[in-house]
Amino acid sequence: MTTFGLVHGAWHGAWCWDLLVPELERRGHGAVAPDLPIDDALAGLAEYARVVVDALAGHDDVVLVGHSMGTLVIPLVAAARPVRGMVFLCGVPLVPGVTVGPELSNMVSDEVAHAARFRDDSGRDMYDNATARRFFFHDCDDALASWAVARLRPQGPRPLTEPSPLLEWPAAPSAVVLTDDDRVVNSSWAATGAKEWLGRDAVVMPGSHSPFLSHPAELADVLVEVGAGLA
Repeated sequence: MTTFGLVHGAWHGAWCWDLLVPELERRGHGAVAPDLPIDDALAGLAEYARVVVDALAGHDDVVLVGHSMGTLVIPLVAAARPVRGMVFLCGVPLVPGVTVGPELSNMVSDEVAHAARFRDDSGRDMYDNATARRFFFHDCDDALASWAVARLRPQGPRPLTEPSPLLEWPAAPSAVVLTDDDRVVNSSWAATGAKEWLGRDAVVMPGSHSPFLSHPAELADVLVEVGAGLA
């Protein structure tokens, strides 16, 4: 049995995997989905990774799945403990030591790059509800989208403003899974970056930036298949 370590992205939480986890369990696998301390303005990627490492204690045959900003976290986890592989969902690997901020405009869609966010005195930021729904949950029904938007949290600034503490890329093999209707990620940047990194095209599945909510069964199938090939 594979344990999928599910690492959420910015503004999200462990709740975003709620529909995916039972799909993985139906396929005979387990999942661990910790809450990252994203609303702690002082926490950075090292603190995020420590939470994931602690949550996975005692689990073997782990495949890490990092969504969006979570793709910055999973290499740190893989450097700290044995894993079978890493799946970069709606994002691509970045080299050790990079600071995301200066490159962010290339990595995201034009709409996201120019969208307003509300920022508090600690530098944590949020989108308004309508914008969050348009970016993250546009292919979810009204009830599911409202449920998800209500659970979004402020995102602290450090993961995008500090250099990654990753010193050396972990040996674990990688895979990239992108979606065909992602309004957040710059699809051409992601497809090109994935091919350069992997030497082959990324896996592309239907859905928005949140396939774990809009296409959980399909995502489970993809993760199980991709995970089986990570060796």
